Amino acid sequence: MSHHREISSLDRKTAALPLIKNKQKRGALYAEISAAKNKARTEERKRRVKEREALGEKAPPKKVARTIENTREADDTMVVPGDEEVLADEHTDEFAGCFEAKKEPRILITTNVKPHMSARKFASELEGIIPGAKFYERKGYELKKIIGYCKEKEFTDIFVINEDRDKVNGLVHCHLPDGPTAFYKLTNLKLNKEIVNHTKNSKHRPELILNNFNTRLGHTLGRMLAAVFPAAPQFEGRRVITFHNQRDFIFFRHHRYVFDINRKKEEKTKARIQEIGPRFTLKLRALQHGTFDTKTGEYEWVHKTSMDTSRRRFFL
Repeated sequence: MSHHREISSLDRKTAALPLIKNKQKRGALYAEISAAKNKARTEERKRRVKEREALGEKAPPKKVARTIENTREADDTMVVPGDEEVLADEHTDEFAGCFEAKKEPRILITTNVKPHMSARKFASELEGIIPGAKFYERKGYELKKIIGYCKEKEFTDIFVINEDRDKVNGLVHCHLPDGPTAFYKLTNLKLNKEIVNHTKNSKHRPELILNNFNTRLGHTLGRMLAAVFPAAPQFEGRRVITFHNQRDFIFFRHHRYVFDINRKKEEKTKARIQEIGPRFTLKLRALQHGTFDTKTGEYEWVHKTSMDTSRRRFFL
């Protein structure tokens, strides 16, 4: 009964709120109503927890919150785990050799012509986090000539960093020798020195985490990114690289595991992660068949503003 009386009292106060002309009194009443609602929510949450503990295994399943991600528009290209067609494609696609460890990834990193310091610093950090990566000065060479050189030297991938007004804003990723080529918009870049409490990098091969690359396009993109890194990570280095896709934005993070040891008990009691950096966000603009060719190249997918018909429509 007291709970119902509190609710009815709260309803009366809420109804009276717009009738109060004095701003200070209205603000004080609003704060009182907000505090009462928060208290009611907390008590209800505690009650549900106690009820679940009492019921044990017989407790009803938790309700899944509705989000934009789990209410996305239906997509015929969603990849189902164990799909025979997808598995068959994986054995014959452009990245199969990388995953079968037939060849070690060798990556060339370069920039736009006449790069500023921001592009050089980002290139240096990419070189440090990707095993087998090497930075080369652009020196005015056309990208097609660089691709030809990389094929001769048996590089497996090229990254081209683009910038505008001394700010990195794009990344071109070309897989060799036969493509594909991905064009990304790059935003929210933070180098490791700009990250609070960052730690130093090591030369160990990292573990790789790919999240939410669920469509055929996303699956291709995920394999393309994974092919940049060696197939066999060195777990003793405790390095982890994450590509997390959320609403078609790909968030890049670089961490290491840290185990806090309780010296009294002489055992590992707590695990946490510490960011190494850099961090940035990628947004796919286009995926092209074959190597870089903006004039005659055939595109598998190109983002257009006319495609953004709904907040719940995603492509990766």
